Amino acid sequence: MENSYIDQSGEAPKKTKSKKPRKSSSKRVRKGGAILVQVLNGEILTRDAVLNNLGYVFFCIFLLILLVAKGYYGKQLTRDIDLSLKELNASTAEYVEAKARLEEKTKRSELVRILEPKGIKETTKPAKVIRVKK
Repeated sequence: MENSYIDQSGEAPKKTKSKKPRKSSSKRVRKGGAILVQVLNGEILTRDAVLNNLGYVFFCIFLLILLVAKGYYGKQLTRDIDLSLKELNASTAEYVEAKARLEEKTKRSELVRILEPKGIKETTKPAKVIRVKK
């Protein structure tokens, strides 16, 4: 059974026996290779299709540059955020340490010990509340 295709008119083509071997696959490789060579040596840039669409080509290049710049900008933002978080953590640690030292120095027993040489003593009488009636 041979492969055949149906034409757009709906009729199957007539079967003919050709004695020549087909070399279509090698032409495709050559054509692909030729395009690659044209791209590498720059001849493709002189084609009419490229020259007619030069504005579009420049626009695509501009978009690619923006994409790369966005990547670098994102990395820089990530570094800045990490640096800010480290500074925030250091400041928080300093705050907690300073608060602990303040609480230690302002404890009642510590204040009594510091003020005793100056002659100031802790009161033993509770504070009295004065209330005024109107």
